[in-house]
Amino acid sequence: MVQTLAAGGELQRDLQRELTYDGLRAAEARGNKGGRRPAVAAAKTETVRTAYLEGRSIAALARDHGVSRGAIRTAVADLLPEHTAGDQGVPAPELPVVLDMPGKVADFLRSAELEPAERAALDQGVTVRRGQGCTLRVSAVPAVYRGLLARCQPLDGVQGVPAVPAQRKARREYENRVSALIPTGP
Repeated sequence: MVQTLAAGGELQRDLQRELTYDGLRAAEARGNKGGRRPAVAAAKTETVRTAYLEGRSIAALARDHGVSRGAIRTAVADLLPEHTAGDQGVPAPELPVVLDMPGKVADFLRSAELEPAERAALDQGVTVRRGQGCTLRVSAVPAVYRGLLARCQPLDGVQGVPAVPAQRKARREYENRVSALIPTGP
């Protein structure tokens, strides 16, 4: 009698499993993936991805959208370096890096004409007091730092206009920091 009850239980379990798989296959055919809905809505995903590529940090995006950092990582998963590392021939996207910019360089760049991503990086920077001067702590992708470095070349002096030694020193210091932070490649 116990064996008969066990066989009936197995039959019921097999039937339930089969019906569950049939339901999942039917839902998949209708376009439903199943599982939990993403925390970042499909309408916001492209905005999050664009902001991430422009240099916004995952933590900042999570605060802005009121979701966890894991939800943001899920939305930008294919842009993260560990995902693209296995793809041969596909360059990994540049990730944001924090760098301290000398105050004299930051002051010069604030009055210069900049690209939108460069202007955004400067505007989001945090001023840090250092002794008599200050630095600007900026978080941006390496391409933005290279662009800012190119724009502050006039601090070395241009034709007919002598350079101010303190500004030239600040620009060289910034160049050294960018060079140390960003490898030049093979």
